[in-house]
Amino acid sequence: MEPINVEKSRHGHLEQGISAVLSQWNGLEMAVQNQWGGRDSTLKAQQLSADILSWFSQSKAPRYVEDLENLLHERMLLSFNTDIEDGSIEEVAEQLMIVHEEYLHGNH
Repeated sequence: MEPINVEKSRHGHLEQGISAVLSQWNGLEMAVQNQWGGRDSTLKAQQLSADILSWFSQSKAPRYVEDLENLLHERMLLSFNTDIEDGSIEEVAEQLMIVHEEYLHGNH
């Protein structure tokens, strides 16, 4: 029997939370449905989720919502050639920060 990787298991809750927030984001959903990132738009959306998980997990240093907003804006522009200016990037970043805080405090 393979030992359980506790760290991976813990990150699973954070990963699920990130995916849940991103799945509710209309801007990302439209980009994927309309294939603004090409035929691999779905993979690019999955990569965005993985990049956010990595961003939260890489360092013990404090994370700031403005940095996450910049990450989201950059990824949407580079991956989907989409400049979202409807305020949703800020909303999504705030929701992701809340998910991360809940994860850190064990409220998942």
